[in-house]
Amino acid sequence: MKTLDTQSVLIELHYLPSIEFFSGIQSFSEIIIESKENYVKQSYRNRCYILGSNKTEMLVVPVIDGNKKVLIKDIKIDYSQRWHVNHWRTMSAAYGKSPFYEFYSDYFKAIYDKKYTFLWDLNFEMLTMCLKLLRVTKTISQTQVYQKEANSTVFDARNLINPKNDSNSSQFYQPIPYQQNFGNEFVPNLSIIDLLFCRGNQASEILKKSKPF
Repeated sequence: MKTLDTQSVLIELHYLPSIEFFSGIQSFSEIIIESKENYVKQSYRNRCYILGSNKTEMLVVPVIDGNKKVLIKDIKIDYSQRWHVNHWRTMSAAYGKSPFYEFYSDYFKAIYDKKYTFLWDLNFEMLTMCLKLLRVTKTISQTQVYQKEANSTVFDARNLINPKNDSNSSQFYQPIPYQQNFGNEFVPNLSIIDLLFCRGNQASEILKKSKPF
């Protein structure tokens, strides 16, 4: 595995990325998004986790032909299910009373209202908005061809962040507890919206402390 002393990181595009994702990209000036891979199911590409009143809740964007070998940019969202309505209702129930909900919620609601055809476009818009709200400036580019091995000037973070991994052993993230809406026990590595809605303009500072290197 390459060391983290490079300027660019190669990573796949996630849906409302986790805190681990944003903690991991901090050390790099350029984010290269893998655009030539095939879609991988049961990954962060179409799901995120938030904290509800009773438990951690998984929000999944349903896709068409997710079991087939399809280029990530060609994966379409399945609107036969009212997932976008359900996601927004679930988020509003979870964070409606959080300190910074009123400041950030309209930005995300506007994205859901656009009803993107492709998962890629939805995820890219979410990533761009989250970076803006975090006041994080990065150069973002996309791969032109798929390469199994990234070149020596790029840190290859593809598939290193996924729901099956224990965030406590992550090389990108060390959990820094902050006040969440529910419960007395801190739940680490939720979607970045948990941190934004709960801590607002303190989110960037918490991310900096979450970086283990």
